[in-house]
Amino acid sequence: MNVVFMLLSTMLVWIMVPGIAIFYSGFVPKRDVTRIIFNSFLMFGIAGLMWIIIGFPVTFENSNIGLGVDLHHLFLEGINLHAEYQQTGLPTAVYLLFQMMFAILTPALFLGAVASRARIKFIALFVIFWSLLVYYPMAHMVWAGNGFLARLGVLDFAGGTVIHINAGITAMILAITLRKPYQYNNENEKGNPMWILMGTMLLWIGWYGFNAGSALHVGTQAIDAFFTTTVAACAALIAWVIMEKMFKTRVSVNGACTGSIVGLVGITPGAGYVSMIGALFIGVISAMCSFYFMNVIKYKLHLNDYLDIFGSHGVGGIVGSLCVGLFANNTVDNQVPMNGLFYGGGFKLLGIQFVGVIFTVVFVSVISGLLVYLIRKCFKNDVGIDAPLDLT
Repeated sequence: MNVVFMLLSTMLVWIMVPGIAIFYSGFVPKRDVTRIIFNSFLMFGIAGLMWIIIGFPVTFENSNIGLGVDLHHLFLEGINLHAEYQQTGLPTAVYLLFQMMFAILTPALFLGAVASRARIKFIALFVIFWSLLVYYPMAHMVWAGNGFLARLGVLDFAGGTVIHINAGITAMILAITLRKPYQYNNENEKGNPMWILMGTMLLWIGWYGFNAGSALHVGTQAIDAFFTTTVAACAALIAWVIMEKMFKTRVSVNGACTGSIVGLVGITPGAGYVSMIGALFIGVISAMCSFYFMNVIKYKLHLNDYLDIFGSHGVGGIVGSLCVGLFANNTVDNQVPMNGLFYGGGFKLLGIQFVGVIFTVVFVSVISGLLVYLIRKCFKNDVGIDAPLDLT
């Protein structure tokens, strides 16, 4: 049953990649839709093969310094795919495939920031080196037992730091370096509400595999993660609609869908660690913070993140990760080392989560910024704010 459950979860996370492409395509003009879809689906080839060749070995095999540097199992050499992976109770192949979907989804999340501003050469090179230097080290540090942040005590149930803060910060770096301020904003485009709704549905359904599947087995933690994921998304949706009515005078399908996505992002770090009440508050807080960023702070910073990738995933991931330090409860999961602030655990876990967030933001910002600079230096004619829209 555990193997069947994880294979189903893997397929649900797979659905999220076309889901994010459809969701983004609903916000952009027709000229960018093909690029959004192509770039997202291309990640199955680039990020998927990289995970098989080098990603899984350097992320989850032994490393003495907490940065995935073990190169002994390239191309899965010497890895028994049918043997149980550590103490998961799963065959290594099943765990590898589940984690591969995360490695594919994460670049698909941030590539919407440069849908019409980068050629495929840049996209391919950036994703290859970003995976090697950013994603694999982050996944190792948080999810591998001997990773730096794991040893520190940072809790990330399904990817608040590894996926959402990571993708959000990367999207912001790409938006700053490859786009002119306010050259193009989504509020000036009509968009396609049906595509946005369909993308949201696929993402929400896929998120159950994303969060519940991170329990790695059928049990109470998977059920709790499924339940809290639902509660947070519903709470954030309602909170967003209320804020739209209060501050923008009219509600919208785009806003309701965005709110639910923000709630799903916010609950991801703590889905298996918090109660229903905690999930409700996390959904509302995530929606409030993201709404304020998207409608106020973004404009003060002149950030041309026209798909609000940082506003949704970056802000939502940061808020959700910090909320683990507030709402984590070891009566929900007895493997939680200490309760959050609101459950009598004091400020210790909140402080650890804060360190994890700051480290992630700095690490991803520096490496992603350097990668953009170096690749643009090497391929001056292939990337820029006025790059052609062809697929070459």
